[in-house]
Amino acid sequence: MSKQFDMELFLAGVLTGSHATRQRHLRQAAIIQAAIAGRWQRNTPWAWQRKHVAWFIDHYLDRRSEATRCYYSLTIRLLACRLGKLWTFKKFQG
Repeated sequence: MSKQFDMELFLAGVLTGSHATRQRHLRQAAIIQAAIAGRWQRNTPWAWQRKHVAWFIDHYLDRRSEATRCYYSLTIRLLACRLGKLWTFKKFQG
């Protein structure tokens, strides 16, 4: 039996801001995790590569509003920071 990955514990060191902001980042990180796990069978952010996150941006965020993409870009930056990665994506460079 495998344990559920705790996204809140994973992001605890990099989450800042109000309670609502932290909850939004956690909710969005869980959505990102579920999408990548469903498509690529990569259950934890430690197993993600840039291509997995790029796939999420291209397929999940493609038809979302500019504001939604902006909020997700902030969450993705937090995930990358926590992983120690320097991921950049053209869609977020505006």
